Amino acid sequence: MKDIMTLEELAAYLRVSERTVYDWANKGEIPGGKIGTSWRFKRDDIENWVNQKLSPRIQSNVANSPSLSAILKPDRVVLLESHSKEEALNTLIDLCSDIPGLSGRIELADAVFKREKLMSTGIGLSIAVPHVRLNSINEIQMAFAVNRTGIEDYESLDNVPVRLIVLIIAGRNQHNFYIQTLSRISRLLKNEIIRERLYNCRNSKEIYDIIIEGDNQR
Repeated sequence: MKDIMTLEELAAYLRVSERTVYDWANKGEIPGGKIGTSWRFKRDDIENWVNQKLSPRIQSNVANSPSLSAILKPDRVVLLESHSKEEALNTLIDLCSDIPGLSGRIELADAVFKREKLMSTGIGLSIAVPHVRLNSINEIQMAFAVNRTGIEDYESLDNVPVRLIVLIIAGRNQHNFYIQTLSRISRLLKNEIIRERLYNCRNSKEIYDIIIEGDNQR
């Protein structure tokens, strides 16, 4: 990727429309500047911006946030053999379609896939963290999947096929817990040893135990 990108090049990199990038730039939502009448964007600034969007930093102590055992139920953990992003996401959506307050599966599916159209939630290192906030939800919910092989079409930022997918669902009024949970699971999965152990799991119970054990050791 070039050190300085045009609007068109940035849109292709982020996998969004040129209109979306143009709107972000005009509103000051993405770092960039104009040379004459044309927008230009520095690579380092964009990479930092993307990392902040997909793996938000928080000021509050993550250690004080709810443990993953309080959020993730064993029956929402699954070992998959999906061949596409859509197939994997639909499986996780199915696992969460009975969440209290949710009007139905369609509400959740619409929110998840709308978020993916904005920007892929593949954050790199074979990890994807699709996350949504819904007015109908009162408690943070989570589903977790390990895919036996890499999902090629997930369009991760580092272009590495995705094998670990965490779906996080929160209410609109749960901003702090929502950000803390995103940070907590992201930090856990950035541990290479944890990832390798998850890849070698033979069933959902092994996956769940590794997640909870790893979180408790933090």
